[in-house]
Amino acid sequence: MSMPFNADEIFEMAEHIERNGAKFYRKAADKFTALRKLLLDLAVMEDEHEKIFAAMRTELSGEEADPPVFDPDGEAQMYLRVMADGHVFNLKADPAEKLADVETAEDLLKMAMGVERDSIAFYVGLRESISRKAGRDKVEGIIKEEMKHVAVLNERLEALKQAG
Repeated sequence: MSMPFNADEIFEMAEHIERNGAKFYRKAADKFTALRKLLLDLAVMEDEHEKIFAAMRTELSGEEADPPVFDPDGEAQMYLRVMADGHVFNLKADPAEKLADVETAEDLLKMAMGVERDSIAFYVGLRESISRKAGRDKVEGIIKEEMKHVAVLNERLEALKQAG
């Protein structure tokens, strides 16, 4: 079994995900000017999520930085390891590079929804791996916001399909 992550490491990964998301949306806004406002708004939201995770990270006490809540089978930790190792998405990859192959606004919105769903999946694992004291409620709030992002992107996608 792999070494469990501690809360500090998990929050660091979450910050990286949010940084990548903001970068992706800003690059996409440059390429798809018809969606510019929506994409820039999403980038700003991702910036805010990164700040929340960074603040949560600095507020960790010594014991909270140790391996997380009771997980006798290590399932949450194994899940996060799979995520972090790039099997679902690669934290080290530049998501903006994927935009080179995206030609339509519809394809962009589908890609963005996929990125958001991947983030939600990671944060669900994160939520299960940290204590309430370490900020589980804040993670739940971010999950809800990311779910709203998917809904907004889907609404825009449906509007494009109806217009086209």
